[in-house]
Amino acid sequence: MDAARLLEDYARGDFFLATAHRTILGSGAATELTGTDEARLAERVRRALGDAPTPIAAGVLPFDSAADGGTPARLVIPEGVRFAGRPHPAVDRLPRRHVGLPERVTPVPEGRRHAEAVADAVRRLGERGLRKVVLARALDLEFAEPVRPEAILHNLVKDNDRGYTFAAGLPGGRTLVGSSPELLLSRQGDRVVSHPHAGSMPRSADPVTDRQNGEALLASRKDHIEHAVLAEAVAEALRPFCRKLDAPEKPELVSTPTMWHLGTTITGELADRDVTALHLAAALHPTPAICGTPTESARELVTELEPFERGYYAGALGWVDAEGDGEWAVTIRCAEVAERSLRLYAGGGIVPESDPGAELDETSAKFATLAEAMGLPRGWLAEF
Repeated sequence: MDAARLLEDYARGDFFLATAHRTILGSGAATELTGTDEARLAERVRRALGDAPTPIAAGVLPFDSAADGGTPARLVIPEGVRFAGRPHPAVDRLPRRHVGLPERVTPVPEGRRHAEAVADAVRRLGERGLRKVVLARALDLEFAEPVRPEAILHNLVKDNDRGYTFAAGLPGGRTLVGSSPELLLSRQGDRVVSHPHAGSMPRSADPVTDRQNGEALLASRKDHIEHAVLAEAVAEALRPFCRKLDAPEKPELVSTPTMWHLGTTITGELADRDVTALHLAAALHPTPAICGTPTESARELVTELEPFERGYYAGALGWVDAEGDGEWAVTIRCAEVAERSLRLYAGGGIVPESDPGAELDETSAKFATLAEAMGLPRGWLAEF
């Protein structure tokens, strides 16, 4: 099956995931499973897959489902599912699709307010006993015509030949669409892999500046501290499930078309094959990459300082099959698409060494993944 055909056949509400290795399209919903207890949901999914018409369940976990009234996780067993190989170079021959310019852009909060929240967070880290907290901001874009998630997804796949490019239906007819660099968890047989990312620097069109940015990230004490917090937390969360675990001491430099990151590939050998990819994703999520550490204190501070609900931003998206195998990515570099509007999200990790102005600039750089897929010039959203 040609990956380009799956991309062409995607329709609003379907599940789509393209990685460096495979492309998946799940069409329709034979069964929908939702819940705020993700561990119990994993058991329900396991039972449902025993009699399912298709071999996988796919969907999204929210940033916060634990609290009373929290956003529910949503998975579907598709009516039909198709698999193909990696999307590139199959999609390279396809033309880009037009999205259209927004009529209005509203920052939530304004850039100055976000910088003030970062400064406030830095002050509170010591008071709360926090090593790190992640603060995000959003941009609300309004359009005169209906927004087509199919067009945004199409361009995202063309622009991002690595990572995890996705679309998934959400309650109320909305769509989550994006291209994440970060693998939360994959399970294949007894092999478990996580590739956490923390520490960021923007890419540049100038090769010299681009190389210097990458080298600066590798040399950044602040970013290495931020990354170490994350890698340690992911390794400790996986350790109870694994008879063997390998977590390198130093991160490597990884890249997307718009950002440099520090990443660590953590691998393990699963001790109990009854633990599915969805069980593991629920146990790992949310990591310090998108919340902070300790988790509960960081989540409380996020709720206090961010003037919006994250919903499915900074959650996880992926699939699990009847054998327990599956793959889950962290839902960053994404947007929630409604009929004539969409909300973009971007965040950054705050540690004691964080500079508010630099953190604001980092969120602006991270908006570029979606901005470019919409046909907006790089830096167009930076003024917001």
